[in-house]
Amino acid sequence: MDSVFSLIGSYVDFKSLLLFTVVFVLAADYVKYRRPLGFPPGPLSLPILGNIFTVDHARAHETLTQLAGKYGHVYSLRSGPQWFVVLNGIDILKEALVTQGDSLADRPNIALPIDISNGLGVIFNSGHNWRQQRRFALSTLRYFGFGKKSLEPVILEEFTHCAEEFRSFKGKPFNPHLITNNAVSNIICSLVFGRRFEYNDEKFRKLLQYFDKIVQIQASLSAQLYNAFTALMRYVPGPHQTIKQICKDVKDFIREELNEHKQTLDPSERRDYIDCYLNEIEMSKGQDDNTFDEENLIMCVMDLFVAGSETTSSTLRWAFLYMAKYPEIQGKVQAEIDKVIGQSRQPSMEDRVNLPYTEAVLHEIQRMGNIVPLSLPHSTTRDVQLGGYTIPKGIMVFTNLTSVMFDKNEWETPFTFNPGHFLNEEGKFVKPSAFIPFSAGKRLCLGENLAKMELFLFFISFMQHFTFSMPAGVKPSMEYRFGITLAPKDYEICVTSRVGEQ
Repeated sequence: MDSVFSLIGSYVDFKSLLLFTVVFVLAADYVKYRRPLGFPPGPLSLPILGNIFTVDHARAHETLTQLAGKYGHVYSLRSGPQWFVVLNGIDILKEALVTQGDSLADRPNIALPIDISNGLGVIFNSGHNWRQQRRFALSTLRYFGFGKKSLEPVILEEFTHCAEEFRSFKGKPFNPHLITNNAVSNIICSLVFGRRFEYNDEKFRKLLQYFDKIVQIQASLSAQLYNAFTALMRYVPGPHQTIKQICKDVKDFIREELNEHKQTLDPSERRDYIDCYLNEIEMSKGQDDNTFDEENLIMCVMDLFVAGSETTSSTLRWAFLYMAKYPEIQGKVQAEIDKVIGQSRQPSMEDRVNLPYTEAVLHEIQRMGNIVPLSLPHSTTRDVQLGGYTIPKGIMVFTNLTSVMFDKNEWETPFTFNPGHFLNEEGKFVKPSAFIPFSAGKRLCLGENLAKMELFLFFISFMQHFTFSMPAGVKPSMEYRFGITLAPKDYEICVTSRVGEQ
């Protein structure tokens, strides 16, 4: 009988201990992670997990925009143990990124990007390293024509290769994804590697598929769990492990290119970005503040590829879809191009001023495509006052570009494709202040000038030479695939040559 009472007592003690433990954990979590005084409001968070499951990670930008309707332009969420703030609306974003730009110039220490980059490169680093690498990248790429007229022939020559690929399908349906990626990536290849890659190069095609996966996985639920509970998730299989192997393979590819450059390097003749970087490594040896070495070079090249190709390629694939969906708009674009340029002369950036409708259509594609919906996260370098709230130093901040690009107070028909958003009453092109697809401030997209040139010249060339339509009986789907970038889900399209129509 004593043993029975002892067993019951042990069970009661176990239940009491369990209850005490649960209550203690909940109380400790509340005390440790409650919102500080003056901190932006937001939805209730679960103990330990925070708001990880508040957000639909397949449509995170939509969820965050909806939450702004309830909690205001500045609100907070919690991912595991880490608080972050979401900024919405053009006024708050400009206040944060431009007026108080120095206060949000850093990137946060997010586990997965840090594990991949080791704090190197030009995207997910901060401070002296970032400033030195960004300054070098911009000056070197400008030397090779980055954003200048001298790069136009390179882009137009690449279009001719892409056009040949498109024509090879003879009007039959095909998926333009990899071909478009290859065409756009070859521009950054010419600047970084000093050469282009053929469209049937399987090794390079695999590399492009890797970049595609990188931007998807970085924004996945698996990645968010890894960033929130790194010590545990390091031992759990999933996409967050896959991306590490992918990035290792990408770095190995770049390392091979680097080794080839080292064998043929002539310090007196700079062929490309890698040559310039190798020279900089030699010249910077022994300097106290030196950040130039081969590992940083490899990560910088990887960053330049992602920044310089994925966004532009996705925008062009949205362009094909929108032109197929709205054939009357496509026809007006082609008519304007035929009138101003014709079908024989190649376009130039100087033609922009004479193509207001085409410019408006291209900008509306960028707005509706919403390529980088949440931009990249920032981190406060000091306590910041925004929207009447205090955001302490070291807090991660997301600038929700979606809230601006689809703001009903800024756009007449925010959810409808309407080139009129960028035309005044006289039909001249105008760019509203709420159009910020490349973000703003000190962390403005490194590849903005290149992207603008590529988008204009490629889009004009495609419209000049081809008509885009969906396969018979197929309606264009505007569904996206969420990641760091918003890309259209894979589709097939028909491309018909226009040459000789005039």
